[in-house]
Amino acid sequence: MATAESGEYLDRPLVTQGFLENRRYQVELAETAGSSHTLVCLPTGLGKTTVSLLVTAQRLHSVGGTSLMLAPTKPLVQQHAEFYREALTVPDDEIVVFTGEVRPDDRAALWEDARVVIATPQVVENDLVGNRISLADVTHCTFDECHRATGNYAYNYIAERYHADATDPLVTGMSASPGDDEEAILEVCENLGLSEVAVMTEDDADVADYTHDTSVEWKRIELPEVVVEIRDAINEVVADRLEQLKELGVTNKSSPDLSEREIQGMQAELRQLMDNDQSEGYQGMSLLAEIRKLRTAVTYIETQSVESLRRYFERLKEAARSSGASKADQRLVSEPKIREAIRKAREYDDLHPKFRRTRMLLAETLGIENGERVIVFTESRDTAETLVDFLSNHFETEKFVGQSDTDGSDGMTQTQQQETLDRFRAGEFEVLVSTSVAEEGLDVPEVDLVLFYEPVPTAIRAIQRKGRTGRQAEGRVVVLLAEDTRDEAYFWKARNDQKRMQQELQDLKSVAGDLEAELDQTGLDDYEDGGGSGSAGSDGDGSDGDGDGASRGNGGQAVASESDAPTETGGNGQAGLDAFAGEATPEGGYDGGDDAGADDAADDGTVATADSDDETVEIVADQRELDATIARDLSTREGIKTRLETLAVGDYVLSDRVIVERKTVSDFLDTLTGGDRSMFEQVGDATRHYARPVVVIEGGDLYGARNVHRKAIQGALSSLSVDFGASVLQTADEDETADLLETIAQREQEEADREVSVHGEKQSRTLPEQQEYVVAAIGEVGPVTARSLLEHFGSVESVLTADEEELQAVDGVGSVTAERIREVVGGDYHDG
Repeated sequence: MATAESGEYLDRPLVTQGFLENRRYQVELAETAGSSHTLVCLPTGLGKTTVSLLVTAQRLHSVGGTSLMLAPTKPLVQQHAEFYREALTVPDDEIVVFTGEVRPDDRAALWEDARVVIATPQVVENDLVGNRISLADVTHCTFDECHRATGNYAYNYIAERYHADATDPLVTGMSASPGDDEEAILEVCENLGLSEVAVMTEDDADVADYTHDTSVEWKRIELPEVVVEIRDAINEVVADRLEQLKELGVTNKSSPDLSEREIQGMQAELRQLMDNDQSEGYQGMSLLAEIRKLRTAVTYIETQSVESLRRYFERLKEAARSSGASKADQRLVSEPKIREAIRKAREYDDLHPKFRRTRMLLAETLGIENGERVIVFTESRDTAETLVDFLSNHFETEKFVGQSDTDGSDGMTQTQQQETLDRFRAGEFEVLVSTSVAEEGLDVPEVDLVLFYEPVPTAIRAIQRKGRTGRQAEGRVVVLLAEDTRDEAYFWKARNDQKRMQQELQDLKSVAGDLEAELDQTGLDDYEDGGGSGSAGSDGDGSDGDGDGASRGNGGQAVASESDAPTETGGNGQAGLDAFAGEATPEGGYDGGDDAGADDAADDGTVATADSDDETVEIVADQRELDATIARDLSTREGIKTRLETLAVGDYVLSDRVIVERKTVSDFLDTLTGGDRSMFEQVGDATRHYARPVVVIEGGDLYGARNVHRKAIQGALSSLSVDFGASVLQTADEDETADLLETIAQREQEEADREVSVHGEKQSRTLPEQQEYVVAAIGEVGPVTARSLLEHFGSVESVLTADEEELQAVDGVGSVTAERIREVVGGDYHDG
């Protein structure tokens, strides 16, 4: 990219003339990001998006292809799309938005003609797993708010696929706050395959010209006596539950001021008791569930409002009255001290003192100081709605919350969110009360005051919120702190983390070369080897990044067997699946086992058929299975093509006769202990539609995971096998499940020459499809042989009247299949 030219505005190919201000620091960052995979760190409000846009314009101009920009929320995606359409000379209809509101088929069509795609990561992840789009021609991929690229977030999978699939990849990661420390920043870089870090801070001379000081103040709030009484009553119940846990031997703690680490420690102790089938484990886990709920109640009364507490207790009471209520909920609402706390909360006719302090600060900013706009951030939607009601009596106030509905509260649609921000920018109201949805990257207008109704416990979120002010003029941030509550702990944690992060960024600038050398060794090399530290079957640690489909487990052991007795071994000395099956016959079936008959259900139609191309094995996954990493893992493997459908039955389709129902050990045991018979109904449906249903039980010790009698487990396994005719296999984890699915799919499609066919309702079936369906069901010859028979004989009637010798003249039909067809067509019917 050319060096920065003089002039007030940038003049670049594909960039709208007179639109982008010529800021040297943005040009320098874009030059770096245009030549290598780069993490761009720039304070909030100083134009990270402009940096990415300049790289996109340069790549589209010089290389061509498509640009993909990913952002974590729908409003942010929409905001970026509007900016790109203004800033680029690319036609508006070639800059497309991909969110869940755009139908998958429409996205696939839009992708073909788009030059710039701006999308949420979950949608792109689904389209990649479903094989609807290809990243081969994407020449620039931007990960906005890239600090999210940790754990199992969709960014990691997309980055792995991009580095593997793109012909000429270039990645830009953008964040004002990439991590709390160097280790976290390195993790983000490795997960996205970034090899260079470009950092600008507010202290850099070129940046300082565009920033202003933002003062941070904290206001200490004293809790009223009644609020303290309500809190203390709740804490007494916490102390009582801790005493009971103490008697169980899982804690020495008796004071209610618990840390999350202490709670997790108790949880680990209780799990150990449960693993040993000790009833104390179950009793203690129920007590711990009460403690968690009570701690939430304390947070509401201390740091939010009495109204928020009242709403929370109402939800608990509703839960306790429901049919599947937990004992913890039922005990809580009947506890005398809690009932007393609820009574006092109902009788309290005042608001939390934070409300009055909020009103005073807003009056000072908007009245005395003639300010124009204020944002109030709060963690709780209950508090946000109560604040809007309260502040609307004095100021023009609106709320800004997420899209999901919660108990007693409707979310905002993307259109409503956009309209609210537009009105706020236009000065139609003064105060925006927002939950965390407006923290991250969203182009909220410059405001005179950012008020934290409560402190947030992470540096990243504090920086994001603070970035809403101080862009064009000096800004002000005020944090409200309730004295002697967890507010203070959160505030100091965020403050210390923020100082450390700022120091890390400074250090990052000074050691960029060393860091890049480390990234070169641990980041891109993994991707080039076909793995990637963000491998979909892992938590981003790179430990499972083979991507070659090689078996990492035993391929699935039969659950009903408690000992292995292999007769053949593979290269690792253990028996693989191939060792336990007969050889494929020329007709496409297997010797050594009888086919279970398939029921000709009226709605059992083929809605999709696999492409018969280049030795690719296809696996169809149900959309709801995306919570697991299995489909993502499979989609990265050589020779595997994945497709997503909303399946009428089962979780994975591996051929026209094999359907897989996947259950975790926990799900399976829930069926036995909760009275939920849906598993058997699901397997029954699978049996009616597919000849070879498979139940995969995934997880650890099936017999020791819970206090469920061995005979109950064995009875359920026997029922699945004997009553429903399902094969029951167990895998250790999601990786092993993926291996098993791959192995079965390869055997079915490559060795047995069977096709994938998804059975379910179809609006209409053509005459040839109906004819193929009828013949395929006879003796389970399958769709390939059915077509051969129809092509040879010309009609269903001729197939049905042919004798064995005539049938064997057809390619793919041997004596076994011919005999089976004649037996089905000509044999006497005997019910039962």
